[in-house]
Amino acid sequence: MSANVLHSHSPPTLAAVNRAVQNLEHDLGVKLLHRTTRQVSMTDEGEEFYQRCLSLLSELDDVRRLFSRTQPPKGRLRLDVPITLARTVIIPALGDFQNRYPDIEIVLGTSDRKIDLIAERVDCVIRLGELNDSSFVARRLGTAAMVTCAAPSYLAKHGTPHSIDELMKSHRAVNFFSNHSLQIMEWKFTVDGSIASIKVPSSILVDNSEAFLSCGLAGLGILHGLRPSLAPFIASGELTEILTDFPPPPKPVSLLYPDRRYLAPKVRVFIDWLCEVFGPDAHL
Repeated sequence: MSANVLHSHSPPTLAAVNRAVQNLEHDLGVKLLHRTTRQVSMTDEGEEFYQRCLSLLSELDDVRRLFSRTQPPKGRLRLDVPITLARTVIIPALGDFQNRYPDIEIVLGTSDRKIDLIAERVDCVIRLGELNDSSFVARRLGTAAMVTCAAPSYLAKHGTPHSIDELMKSHRAVNFFSNHSLQIMEWKFTVDGSIASIKVPSSILVDNSEAFLSCGLAGLGILHGLRPSLAPFIASGELTEILTDFPPPPKPVSLLYPDRRYLAPKVRVFIDWLCEVFGPDAHL
């Protein structure tokens, strides 16, 4: 009944729509609408059902476009990008993508947390560092340089470390932590030609790059982060680079997307465009 009403060539009457919704509620075993004599509103279950239907319709559109190669890519493209890369690389270049594909609507999430692509219905994410999840397709985009630095106010109060041992014994850091495990992210340095991984004692723990930078500028601890993000503050004198004899290795920058045999055209063209933006073997 519900499908017949929706696919009728003539506009359905209000009574027919009401019957269709009631039949749907009966089939699902849940109430989709709150009804009073004056108004009708969705229940929580009705809202969730509606959102799921929108997602299914979007996926159906993707399937149709997949088998209609003559149509330009269109639809909603949901991304998640680390805050620093969004600000310094992705957003400045997005105008070009929009000029090429004006029918693609971008939903851009900026975060430094781990994203569940399937549960959160994200098309693809850009991530920094080594990847541990093999359930997704990973495509290396390049690397991002790292730097260790601190505010002059911190160094004036605590002194400047000149070795890794001194860093560990006498100093405190602004550290990132994982939202999932609360584990502190390791710092990596090049020491005598080898990579050393350490956990520097914390003065404060943060879960995003904006808080990380603000804490560092406030002199709350030493920073170990992306050079593209911190370089302007080093150039202005607001931060001072330290431990230059022990350079951190660059961090991998990777694109992840679900392991699907057929990518929607909107995702495929974004991946191709993103590889153009980064270029071959990019070093940020």
